[in-house]
Amino acid sequence: MNKEMINSLKELENIQVIAVSKTRTKEEIDEVASMGLTTFGENKVQELVDKYDEKYTWHLIGHLQTNKVKYVVGKAVIETLDSIKLAKEIEKQAKKHNLVQECYVQIKISNDENKTGLPIEDAILFLKECEQFEHIKITGLMCVATNTEDEHIIINEFEQMKELFNLTKMMYPEMKYLSMGMSDDYKLAIEHGSNTIRIGSAIFGQRNYDIK
Repeated sequence: MNKEMINSLKELENIQVIAVSKTRTKEEIDEVASMGLTTFGENKVQELVDKYDEKYTWHLIGHLQTNKVKYVVGKAVIETLDSIKLAKEIEKQAKKHNLVQECYVQIKISNDENKTGLPIEDAILFLKECEQFEHIKITGLMCVATNTEDEHIIINEFEQMKELFNLTKMMYPEMKYLSMGMSDDYKLAIEHGSNTIRIGSAIFGQRNYDIK
């Protein structure tokens, strides 16, 4: 556990810090929370459900399949809304529980074929289509930048996201969060407009991928 990093993250002004706790134990999560970070991000629905604690704020930051929406609604902010099919299922489940589900729209800013998300050119039309869903509140945009040593590529992607975010903020007053930047590039992300960062290994140490 990197106490120094946690303390420095806590000092960031107007930045929402999501401690990415995938593969981490509930004990590790509780330890980080005791140091002052109480918002956690999970990639897998089952992990989120297993670790869920209503004392903390949770974000789902991994791809969400429609058949698993029912397990997440009302428990976590969904950062990976990227299709009308998914929006319809979120709406259905949120309506069933008589709640409004907070979501971010995930934008595919990278050319990496393995990355998921909505093409950036489709974002405005998608937001317009989502106005029909009374039980969904879209409060942010999310992206995962290209995994590269070339900062120019990353900066260009962040700048595109910042431009889109500024445009959508003018159209939708509830649009407040630009979620971009992880352990390796969060400082760059903040410099280029991010106000929500997703930090895992820099807080918890290197991840043990043997844990399922």
